[in-house]
Amino acid sequence: MKLRDLVHPQTTIVADVIGDRTRRMIRRDQGSVIARTLAAASLVMLALLVACDSNTPNRRSPSQNPTSRVAHRTCGFQKVFIAARNYAADVKPFRIESTPSTDGNGLDGKSAIWRASFASATQHGVKPFFWSGSNAPDAPSRGVSPGNEDVYNPGNASTQIFDVAFLKVDSDQAFAEAQKHGGDKVLEKDPTLP
Repeated sequence: MKLRDLVHPQTTIVADVIGDRTRRMIRRDQGSVIARTLAAASLVMLALLVACDSNTPNRRSPSQNPTSRVAHRTCGFQKVFIAARNYAADVKPFRIESTPSTDGNGLDGKSAIWRASFASATQHGVKPFFWSGSNAPDAPSRGVSPGNEDVYNPGNASTQIFDVAFLKVDSDQAFAEAQKHGGDKVLEKDPTLP
């Protein structure tokens, strides 16, 4: 048996020659130094976490967040489309609509709740996704949430998909254009019309 078989592979032996005497020094590996450093860093982090106060007065609770009313491309569709792509890579939208709530009914092309429905040929299903910027009791929770999946039939006229590239104009701009072409007369009759 050789000496190298007895020495741990992470330990190195350095021979120091002083005159005619040889002195051996055992140097430990850097792994133990790293382990000590990580342990010290963990203790510091633990001390910082214990010192934190969770009752800071300038933080807002979710009920204090203001309502976010946005146009469909600004937040509603873009965030929902990302969630839909997690459902299936080949999803295509077939419906985008604002949902009236107590926070607003979609006037000016902006809404606090957007619903976009997507179809997937590979999944043979359709699935709606909601984006909510509202804390109203009748609204879904803030952020993106999925709806229930249903069966997809490409021949169904109500689920005809369209290409995302056609969404070039945002809903607030479309609303303003519609107002110029007779929409203002419709809202004069019923200003609360969604």
